[in-house]
Amino acid sequence: MRRIAHDPRPDRRERARRMGFAFAVIAGEPYWDEAAHYEFGAAEIDVLEDATNAIEALSMAAVEFAVRQGLNGPLGIPDGAWPIVVRSWEAREPSLYGRLDLRFDGAGPPKLLEYNADTPTALFEAAVVQWEWLESGGSGADQFNAIHEALIAAWPRMGLPGRVHFTCARDSAEDRGTVDYLRDTAIQAGIESPFLHLDEIGWDGRRFVDLEAAEIAAVFKLYPWDWLLGEAFGANIPAARTRWIEPAWRLIPASKAFLSLLWHLNPDHPNLLAAYLEPGLTGGPELAKPLWGREGANIVAPGGVTDGPYADQPKLYQAYAELPVFDGRYPVIGSWIIGGEACGIGIREDATPITRDTSRFVPHSFTGGTAT
Repeated sequence: MRRIAHDPRPDRRERARRMGFAFAVIAGEPYWDEAAHYEFGAAEIDVLEDATNAIEALSMAAVEFAVRQGLNGPLGIPDGAWPIVVRSWEAREPSLYGRLDLRFDGAGPPKLLEYNADTPTALFEAAVVQWEWLESGGSGADQFNAIHEALIAAWPRMGLPGRVHFTCARDSAEDRGTVDYLRDTAIQAGIESPFLHLDEIGWDGRRFVDLEAAEIAAVFKLYPWDWLLGEAFGANIPAARTRWIEPAWRLIPASKAFLSLLWHLNPDHPNLLAAYLEPGLTGGPELAKPLWGREGANIVAPGGVTDGPYADQPKLYQAYAELPVFDGRYPVIGSWIIGGEACGIGIREDATPITRDTSRFVPHSFTGGTAT
């Protein structure tokens, strides 16, 4: 694993525009950064793929354990939301996608930092944008990236009706771009996929409806379950027949407290970091993370504290494993799971050890043969 610096393509912004990549630049700063890329060996890609599948298997077993033991309290899931979560799991409502954030330096085993199980983003840039970058270079290198094909193949296996609505909140180019990309994969899979904003979803007293008063039988929502269930909108969910993607049981792995459950069930697993719901138990330096924090907000680390709106939430305490440094940058591997299987990675890097909403997306490649 190494970071290779180079000049970005002079027409990169025009290429981004043609792809519909509306958030390649955020607040005047590049989010998509092709002034460097990370290169792996095929064996390293195999390690990442195997670790991702292993962590996913552990996670599904831990979700089952949490449901059977009624662990909503330690997970930070309100009592009122728990029946929806349990019903969703027991119905085996399938998950479409998720992203594991991993620490990896090419030497030791990948370590799970957290599981983005409910509303993972950085998808379009991983599936499409970095692939276009690779193809345009003509280097002959490969990329661990079957995300697009996996999504198209996954939709028919979800057991959904032929019409799935897609929704997100207003005023986020990244959220809208992610939803539009997922809509495109659903359309390619033969599913009718209308879009409406979250605040345009109506309730007719029996069911959720769209702006034409048609029933919303299934909906992909890029909006966190912990927010949804805390709003007036969420009060109608138990009475509706609507299928939600991601399903409600994804609240369990989405909670940072889930990391402590994984550690409890699998102590000293090579792909896990020690994690507890009380401080001082990890045996060394540790991070404090809000259970429902996002984008690196309100993290208390040995080197300082990040800002954000989640400071008053209960915390997870996780063993501190500082990210590796390449040319002064700290990368996090986002390993994608589609339909329960590892299928590709994306990399975000920062000038600090904590990945935030301002961290940049950097492409990758691998050489040395075909990963298995």
